[in-house]
Amino acid sequence: MATGAGAVDFPNRPKGEPLLAAIGITKDFATIRANDDINFAIHPGEIHALLGENGAGKSTLVKILYGALQPTGGEIRWKGKPVAIANPAAARALGIGMVFQHFSLFDALTVAENIALALADPPPMNQLRARIEKVSAEYGLPLNPRSVVADLSVGERQRVEIVRCLLQEPQLIIMDEPTSVLTPQEADDLFVTLNRLVAEKKSVLYISHRLEEVKQICHHATILRHGKVVGECDPQQETAARLASLMVGAELRQLQAPAPASPSAPVRLAVDHLSLPRPHAFAIALDDVCLDVRGGEIVSIAGVAGNGQDELFDAISGETRAGTPGAVRIDGAECGRRGVNTRRRLNAAFVPEERLGHGAVPRMKLSSNVVLTRHATREGLVKSGVVNFTGAREVVDRVTQLFDVRKGSPDPEASALSGGNLQKFVVGREFDRKPGVLVVCQPTWGVDAGAATTIRQALIDLARQGAAVLVISQDLDEILEISDRVAVISKGRLSPPVDARGITREGIGLLMGGAHHGEGAAHAH
Repeated sequence: MATGAGAVDFPNRPKGEPLLAAIGITKDFATIRANDDINFAIHPGEIHALLGENGAGKSTLVKILYGALQPTGGEIRWKGKPVAIANPAAARALGIGMVFQHFSLFDALTVAENIALALADPPPMNQLRARIEKVSAEYGLPLNPRSVVADLSVGERQRVEIVRCLLQEPQLIIMDEPTSVLTPQEADDLFVTLNRLVAEKKSVLYISHRLEEVKQICHHATILRHGKVVGECDPQQETAARLASLMVGAELRQLQAPAPASPSAPVRLAVDHLSLPRPHAFAIALDDVCLDVRGGEIVSIAGVAGNGQDELFDAISGETRAGTPGAVRIDGAECGRRGVNTRRRLNAAFVPEERLGHGAVPRMKLSSNVVLTRHATREGLVKSGVVNFTGAREVVDRVTQLFDVRKGSPDPEASALSGGNLQKFVVGREFDRKPGVLVVCQPTWGVDAGAATTIRQALIDLARQGAAVLVISQDLDEILEISDRVAVISKGRLSPPVDARGITREGIGLLMGGAHHGEGAAHAH
């Protein structure tokens, strides 16, 4: 590990002139300095990891490199020459492409039509389809250009994003959390593609909180903390725990393993033969879903995105009503036909996958967002139509302290928080209620290793206090770390939950990819 850019020679790193160099990049947002005199370089033919906690400045830096933000100070050099990157179109013209964490595809259009929209001067559609087939085959990313995006799996949608980027012939590709929604098998396929790009002397700037994969595929890493470069290293020579401690500046605390739930504990959340039609053309129908979660246990549902997770969450939370009252029961109370406020009054809490817009209203203060989820509960924030904003701000303060929510003012608008910090706030807001039933979707999506440990420990502690916790997640490491039992959802059907002890990552991945439901596959070694 070296502190300060260029302090040590790394023998495995490509030599010669960098493809891109950031020299003293600084970016201020009013009183907040998001990037502080950042220096780092990316060489031709390397996969370069950019590591750091939420709020460390990674997103700001890559937006500057891609032309979406302008720096307050410093310069960018491309092949040794200073350049001004005015906007993303200028970045693409230079040879910089980006694959974003959240896909920007139109479900109703074909693969070719989506790609055409991103090209500055798209060729005739027949020629474009031929190019898509050729490029996707060359890079091991097979695509049918005539397929409608709504019919594609999440892994195939990511292929569309990558092929769209490759057709612009970039020399540097920035990838933000590229494996966050992929099965282990799909992630392995992506790594093959990245190695192919590197063999052609293309470069990849790789942002990920999954440190084991950073160790596996990255040649070099730059670590940010509080907007500054605090070091660089060869990640293949470090342990994942060491990388995590470099990011947070201290040793990560270890999770305290969950105590096994008692088989005689009461069922606090029950889903009984729940079937629902597709709410719209691009949704998934739920097919006879059955699930019990006892007090004191964490049950996790794994699955590739788009297989019915959103529809199941909506049905359990009350955003979608079930066909029969008994399809959803909370502490024995039938509530399948009741709304979300009734379920909250039964001491259930819900954390949706989409934090900005679903979990929080972007232009409302954090305290107002607290009121929105508690106005109908018995917790004293609204009495006789009068809102207790002092109490709401006290909730914000408690959540801020317990979950280390980093914000620029005591009670900012939700949209002012970074994605990871907003996730910590939304999760913490529901924990603060001390619910008897908690349903949480993607609890640690986009948060750093330290924050992920905090959230996972909170889930374990809540279950230890007797709550029933249902986790819907695509992070298999998370599922294996915290769960008592695991089920897999595929095409709207839920496999029978199996004991998490002895279960394998690969087995869950096969079921996520659509293998037949059943317990045997999940235990394959």
